[in-house]
Amino acid sequence: MPMIPRNLAAALLRFARQMPVVAVTGPRQSGKTTLCRETFRDMPYVSLEPLDVRSFAIEDPRGFLRQHRGGAIFDEIQRAPQLFSYLQEEVDRDPAPGRFILTGSQHFGLTEAISQSLAGRIAMLHLLPPSLDELACFGTLPEDLWTVIWTGSYPRIFDKGLEPSQWLADYTATYVQRDVRLVLNVGNLDAFTAFLRLAAGRTACEVNHSALGADAGISYNTARAWLSVLESSFLCLRLPAWHGSLRKQAVKAPKLHWVDTGLACHLLGITEADQLRHHPLRGALFETWVVSEVYKSRLHRRMEPRMFHFRDAKGLEVDLVVEEGRNVRGVEVKSGATVASDFFGALKRLGTVLQKREALHYSARLVFGGAGRWKQEEVEMIGWRHLHDVDW
Repeated sequence: MPMIPRNLAAALLRFARQMPVVAVTGPRQSGKTTLCRETFRDMPYVSLEPLDVRSFAIEDPRGFLRQHRGGAIFDEIQRAPQLFSYLQEEVDRDPAPGRFILTGSQHFGLTEAISQSLAGRIAMLHLLPPSLDELACFGTLPEDLWTVIWTGSYPRIFDKGLEPSQWLADYTATYVQRDVRLVLNVGNLDAFTAFLRLAAGRTACEVNHSALGADAGISYNTARAWLSVLESSFLCLRLPAWHGSLRKQAVKAPKLHWVDTGLACHLLGITEADQLRHHPLRGALFETWVVSEVYKSRLHRRMEPRMFHFRDAKGLEVDLVVEEGRNVRGVEVKSGATVASDFFGALKRLGTVLQKREALHYSARLVFGGAGRWKQEEVEMIGWRHLHDVDW
């Protein structure tokens, strides 16, 4: 079966022509290995997951690299962080572009090692699970919005035609609870599992570490640390508050979103797509799905995300603000299939407030749970299926 086409492939090829080392990082099972092996089919592939290979790389790094002087794909490179300083030595000796392609799942560990050893010699790319347009190109996109949100987008579910609930349960047990707990050195699985479920229940909400910690039975500092590792592992993302010229009145708490709504649904105990139609968190999960799709769109084109949320002290809230230079786009997200007149209120009010700033160019979009795409009252209306028909 062919792989799901990935938008990041263009950037991967481009940087492999420019830099001696390119690293692709992201959550486990997001498709990093498949992308790299398909893009560089003629390069030797070496996984550092097997203990014997990893031991060779750690105990005799020069001997290990001597075997691959012609170049190679090193998978799960975070398993042998000692290798980075020797890679530096090797690429300084021969800085030919595209010699080494690295993949890794733990962003925090990779970033720390790279910043110490390979700065200026490496291009860092981030691969998240496939976006809506990538799944559509593969021909596996479900017809129903709630099935899309409940299924999530981890590629193995689609490549192998697996049942989402079972795969996500296994993923949570073998990767989320194992890998993240290893990074955090968490001994209490029950407390960490409760924290994950509580964090999933707060998707599309402003982050309150004190309340989250209290509900999970952990301290403020522990909640903050655990959430930071979920973010550095590409399982969650936090949208900072955008204030523009309204600095004094802006609420500064970031907003929490899960990168994959299928994983969030699993943690929330949602066992089938139909439950979402009347679930109290359906609106929050749809908002998270839209934010994640925009985030993927920008990250996979190697654009700085520049994504925020807005809420001021007077109660004005806009779900998503995307900033590109002097261009500011406000985005409201509504799960309803029918557009109502009151959907436009916050977008218009934000536009009115920003009119005082002549240097800014403001535009507005409304993403909703129905079909179609048109412009109404200076707001671009985008049905969920058309999310990637526009430039983010």
